[in-house]
Amino acid sequence: MTMQPVDASWLCGEYGEECYSFIYVRATPEEVVGRLGGRWEEFTPGPFPDDPDEFPTDGDPLGVTSIGEWTFVFDPDWTGTDEKVITRLSKGTRLVSQAALGIDDTDYFYWCEDGEIRYGWGGDDGPLTEVPVELADTMAEIDRLYPGAPRLYRGPAFLLVEHLTGIRPTEHLLKGLTLRWGRLI
Repeated sequence: MTMQPVDASWLCGEYGEECYSFIYVRATPEEVVGRLGGRWEEFTPGPFPDDPDEFPTDGDPLGVTSIGEWTFVFDPDWTGTDEKVITRLSKGTRLVSQAALGIDDTDYFYWCEDGEIRYGWGGDDGPLTEVPVELADTMAEIDRLYPGAPRLYRGPAFLLVEHLTGIRPTEHLLKGLTLRWGRLI
């Protein structure tokens, strides 16, 4: 597999002071919102924030949409790092989560399968689990593309997402999404 670097400068630059979790779950948006304790019918359509000043903050609604067979959740908090939540969301399916707060140079990444964390990366702690055999070649390719081991949110996390979901999360893709925004109960 030959990977190409992802330009994550837009998130590291203009959005760099904001916290976010991007969660990808192979399930319908309605199922994901229900598993999170929300009511799908209370979520209303709206765009991905085009301006960092409109970026949601802790306590604001989260955004949900489908990308193919996956549900994309844009959370303005650390939901994507809550191991109880992500393992519950991954029951019977796959979940991939990346979260970052660029201003503090903090990032997290999780891959879960059927309620089990298969791989985790946690901020300054680095790997929270051993690299599974299924990711060994991908991690070697990422090391080649990003020498010096930059923080995952500066590009490597996006390549892991692409490898595990088939979705290449680019600025064009994400900013072009119409999400449904709502609060959890």
